[in-house]
Amino acid sequence: MRFGIKAAEDLGIPEVQFWTASACSFIGYLHYRELIRRGIFPFKNDDYLTDGTLDKPVDWICGMSNVKFRDLPSFLRTTDPNDIMFDFMGEEAQSCLKASSIIFNAFDEFETEALEAVISKFNFPNIYTIGPLQLLARHIVSKSQVNSLNSSLWKPDSKVFEWLDQRAPNSVVYVNYGSVTTMTDHHFREFAWGLANSRQQFLWIVRPDVVQGGESARIFDTLWMEFYDGNYLCWCACHLLAFLC
Repeated sequence: MRFGIKAAEDLGIPEVQFWTASACSFIGYLHYRELIRRGIFPFKNDDYLTDGTLDKPVDWICGMSNVKFRDLPSFLRTTDPNDIMFDFMGEEAQSCLKASSIIFNAFDEFETEALEAVISKFNFPNIYTIGPLQLLARHIVSKSQVNSLNSSLWKPDSKVFEWLDQRAPNSVVYVNYGSVTTMTDHHFREFAWGLANSRQQFLWIVRPDVVQGGESARIFDTLWMEFYDGNYLCWCACHLLAFLC
């Protein structure tokens, strides 16, 4: 992140950036400024969600062929010219080019086009690929202290896996908003009732802060009492899970 580069400059030492997402996402963020220059961002109104705009091809991004607007990092999907995540991610990607090297969570054969674009178009030859990181976990010694490290601050509840094991294959709807998505109270309730009215078993991951204002847990508890009997709530891998029994 940018503060690391500034600290390295002040200390007079080399600084290496680690981009944990894909190289394609990095290319997409690097072109956020171009979206502004071309007048594409911000969208004028919410019609872009339904009028086919997101399905228009984008043929001017080096390193990403055969893509549409919907394939670009989704923070561009807003009508707010001051959207904080659009600005933040675009500038974070640009700042990486000031580092001495960049490490990507990718491997050359999988993202050749994007990696070559970073080298050629952005004149940044010092890139290294070490991914996918998930495969590196198998090299950790079983009794190593590294096994105690976890990116989650919540205590997992493994009962969710017991519940899933009792369900038939392809019978559970899985819903996950990711780590940064937020929504209004109204949209949260609409989503909840949509799941409830589907009459399908579902596994729904709800962060405590997914509702703007941090009221997810309170609203969810209220709604759940209206849905069905025999429900269950638990914490698992940093997320609130709810599923129909």
